[in-house]
This record gives sequence, structure tokens and C-alpha cells, in this order.
Amino acid sequence: MKTIVNLTSSRFFGGPERQMLGLAQHLDNWRTRFLSFAEEGNCCRFLERVAQSGFDTHVLTHDFPRLPGAIRELRDYLQAHRADLLLCHGYKANLVGRLATIKLGIPAVSVSRGWTSESWKVKCYEWLDRRTMRWMDQVVCVSHGQARKVVAGGVRTDQISVIHNSVITDRFNAASLRHRAELLEMFPSRPEIIVAAVGRLSPEKGFGVLIEAAAQIASQDNRVVFVIFGEGTLRGELEQRIRDLGLTGRMLLSGFREDLDSYFPHFDLLALPSFTEGMPNVVLEAFAAGVPVVASNVGGVPEVVDDGVNGLLVPAGDVAELVDKISILINDDRRRKTLGIEGRVRVENEFSFQRQAESYDALLRRLLARSASHAPKEIEHLAASSPGNG
Repeated sequence: MKTIVNLTSSRFFGGPERQMLGLAQHLDNWRTRFLSFAEEGNCCRFLERVAQSGFDTHVLTHDFPRLPGAIRELRDYLQAHRADLLLCHGYKANLVGRLATIKLGIPAVSVSRGWTSESWKVKCYEWLDRRTMRWMDQVVCVSHGQARKVVAGGVRTDQISVIHNSVITDRFNAASLRHRAELLEMFPSRPEIIVAAVGRLSPEKGFGVLIEAAAQIASQDNRVVFVIFGEGTLRGELEQRIRDLGLTGRMLLSGFREDLDSYFPHFDLLALPSFTEGMPNVVLEAFAAGVPVVASNVGGVPEVVDDGVNGLLVPAGDVAELVDKISILINDDRRRKTLGIEGRVRVENEFSFQRQAESYDALLRRLLARSASHAPKEIEHLAASSPGNG
């Protein structure tokens, strides 16, 4: 049995982590191990979940940007556990992973989920990520939209495979009315319709646009409330805007919740006002829970949201269109239900982990059938040109 090692830099158990674990659970003919950079101990949240599922885990003691120690530690681990292939998740994993695998002659595969450009620091890391991907044996993109961005970053088309994110629909089958009651009790006045959003409170997620739309909708319809689940750097700014628009009590920022699966089936509608996306897990989760979606037409979103069939698409940043499409659905109970059912059918048929695992299995076997990788010498110099290296 061949051995795959996943290398990541996890800080919590979120969407990418669910994808990594779900894939491992469905790759029946592979032995899978997980490594993470320590991230000040935060990696334990993910690795504990992984260990509970029966997979071996390890925390790297060396970290970026001091590369030599991290490269040696990773290389020693891969040799000791006779790894046949390395799956890299994120810029840090891509750089350290590629440098560690060169002399070992094992394939290094990058999984590209998306770029946010949310700050100067992140832009530097994403620049590094784009450059490093050029020297990977393969780049797996989670959507065709992300693949176009990767090609624009200089990666050859023959290096790219598109394998969509997936979702386990059974996660949402045991919905309890108690959780609907808990949602309703979050608001001072009991609402009839809950429009939810989920994600980091960061610029690329477009929650400021949603707040502007919510103000217009709330002024015309007192049945509707809005809630955003997630944390991030924009919390203070978003809270102030909610107050300024008189939305206190009608729109809540409810923080990060690890038990969000229990609440998903009780959302009446999910809004995704993002400016950029790879393949949003939250849309797959909403569909798995039978919840319709109003989403920005960006990245991989239209690859899962079929406009008018299982959700509605709007131009990113267009408040008026967002108001219009949300209003259409909150005033049509039957259509909301129909779109939600269609969304569930879509993910069951096309976005299962079994289907994802079959695609990965075929790709990884093709890579292993090739001769040992011989990366260009330029990769040896990436460390010297990386931002923050010292």
C-alpha cells in the first residue's frame, strides 16, 4: 500500500481541513499521514480530529521562514515513513514541501484552494505561492475558476488538474428543532426568516455588501433577520456599520462555531457576497442541508450554483442585485424549498467524497507511474528570494 503525506499549516478545523480529512477517509487503497506546522499550538485542533479518525499525525518543530531546519525535518520524516507522495496545502507547505522532495525523488502535489489578497502580508505569501507552484509536479485546483488564476500565475496547463471540493451530506441529516429555536432566540424579536452567511470577517468575503443589502431589506420587511458566523480582522468595522445603519438586533455577528452543522438546516437562505472564491465549502454545505443560496458569480461558484435551478447568482459588489435576489426568495417559500431540494440533489450526484477520491486516486497513480521528478535548479533558489526570509 502506497503512503501519502499531507502537509499543512492548520490553525483550526475549517473548510480546508474538512476536505483533507474527508479525502483521506475515502482513499481506501492508500495509507495517509498528516503533518502540520505548529502554528503556536493551534494545529492541534485539526490533528486531534485526524487522530480520532485513525490517521497518524505529526507536528513539525521547525517553521517558516527559517527554511533549512524545516526542510531537513520534513525530508527525514518522509524518508523514515517511506512516503511515496506529498500533498501540500498552502504557501508554506508548498515551499518547504517542494524543497524537501527534490532529492527524495517523490512527487509533490499542491492543492490550490484560492487566494484572497486581504493584506500586504498575505499578498506577499500569495506571490510566493504562485511562484512555487510552477515547480510542483502537479497542482490540483478546486475549481476551473481557480485553475484559470493558477495558469495566469505562470503554471503550465499540463501541470493542472481540477478536482472539486466535496461534502458529506449525512452531516446534516439529524437536524433538531432545538437548534432552530436557538437560532430564533439569538434575536430580541422572534423572526420568521433567517438569512445566514458564513466565513472569515475579511475584505474578500464581501460582508460589508451584505450589511448594506440587509439594511434595505430590513427597512421593508420586519420578518427577516441576518446572521454572520465567523471571525476576522473586520469584526469591529462591521459591527460599527451595523450600528450606523440601525441594524442592531436585526443583524448579528455570531462568531466562529464548530457546531454549525446543527444550524445549517434551519437557515432559510444562505448569502455568499464574496469578491473572490475558489470553490466555497459553505455553498456545498448549504446545499447538503437543503438550503438555497444567493451568491456572487465569482471563481468556482457558478460551477456548483446553477442560476435559477438551485440558487441565484449576482455580480460581486452589487448591493441592488443582492437586495433584489434575496427579496425574491424570502417572499417565495415554495421556490426556496424547490431550490434547496435541487441543491441537495446536485451535491449528492456531483460533489461526493467518493467521487473526489476516485479522481485523486487516478491522478496520484499516474504521477507515481512517471519517472522520479527532476525539478529545475531554480527551485533551489526560491528560499533566498522569498519574502521575510532571514
